[in-house]
Amino acid sequence: MTNLLPRDHERLQGVHPHLVRVVIEARKAAPFIVLEGLRSRERQAKLVALGASRTMNSRHLTGHAVDLGYWLDDGDAVPENGEIRWDWPLYAQLASAMKGAAQKLGVAITWGGDWASFPDGPHFELDRGKYP
Repeated sequence: MTNLLPRDHERLQGVHPHLVRVVIEARKAAPFIVLEGLRSRERQAKLVALGASRTMNSRHLTGHAVDLGYWLDDGDAVPENGEIRWDWPLYAQLASAMKGAAQKLGVAITWGGDWASFPDGPHFELDRGKYP
């Protein structure tokens, strides 16, 4: 795997440094791009209105969460239509890379794909118990 793209680093601005370290380490094991990190309250409200989120208490508002997209690069290192995949088994692979990186670095994370009520494959956040 290659390093994060410049656009990924831009999207990690304002994200907690421990989570950034996990993302960078996980990228060595799985192909993904950073879809979103820190969010404004206005953006979160729009996502709730659209049904894409269920809470105004999102960890994205404090920089404690990221959304990642599984990326099947065609070789040009530019994310394009069709290269970002939403197939659930691919997010299990991405989760394995993120959880492994978090364990290696001693950072407690939670994967949205493990949530029973509203599974969210692209979502990773710092554990609320360790990172209030």
